[in-house]
Amino acid sequence: MQVPAPFEYERATSVDHAISLLERLGGTARLIAGGHSLLPMMKLRLANFDYLIDINDLHGELGYVEAGPDEVRIGALTRHRELLESPVLATAFPIFADAERVIADPVVRNRGTLGGSLCQADPSEDLSAVCTTLDARCVIRGPGGAERVVSMEEFHVGPYETAVADDEILVEIRLPVRPGCGSAYTKVERRAGDWAVVSAGAAVWLDGGAIVDARVGLAAVGPNTTGIPAISAALRGREPSESLYEQAGAIAANSCDPVTDQRGSADYKRHLAAELTRRTLRRAVERARS
Repeated sequence: MQVPAPFEYERATSVDHAISLLERLGGTARLIAGGHSLLPMMKLRLANFDYLIDINDLHGELGYVEAGPDEVRIGALTRHRELLESPVLATAFPIFADAERVIADPVVRNRGTLGGSLCQADPSEDLSAVCTTLDARCVIRGPGGAERVVSMEEFHVGPYETAVADDEILVEIRLPVRPGCGSAYTKVERRAGDWAVVSAGAAVWLDGGAIVDARVGLAAVGPNTTGIPAISAALRGREPSESLYEQAGAIAANSCDPVTDQRGSADYKRHLAAELTRRTLRRAVERARS
């Protein structure tokens, strides 16, 4: 039977309380909300911590989706189910509903959180690709209430590593709202709810029929495959067309670095990266036009 190494348990009552515990316990502690990634890693002894700090009671403080004139703000403890059912996100960023429908299963979606997904920093994680595609900003709070805001590129330092320090907590994700936006997400998986073989997200912003900006994010095909700058540069100022989608797909395939594993060969994954990029761009443009 797989069991974690022994650990102590603390239950935070506020964000400041959680930060004070992290400040005192340092790198020996880890926050837990849904726990669907952390606990399996601890059971396999791939991760060991002396303390787990339960932050589920902070949902009232950090579980929200709020629309403003220039941005949408999402609390880090917002559950997957709440993201899926949010009318604000359905209107502004339908890419969230696309992604949430293919994340795990209802049990996971009822408990797992946006912040937990981003802080896991798994290269195959769906919402990391979604947030990078939307050019999200992450708000990190530390001791004394000090906050800093970083881009998704700055937030994800590397696989399973983020910019959040041992005495800090991710509290909010901010998504800029711009006119003419359309977004979409699609995923190929071996079975329902599985990790992606490859997935892709796209967001485009149209003005007068032309693309004024575009971003594409891939998952499960190596690091540094979100917010691909070469695709953005190739699409800006151009009229949407099948040939343009083909060009973007070719850039996506050349920009990724997949490995051959039980989910497929590297060549197959590059093919999927190109095809899914074309599909999501096409759908994002359709949504922007409508």
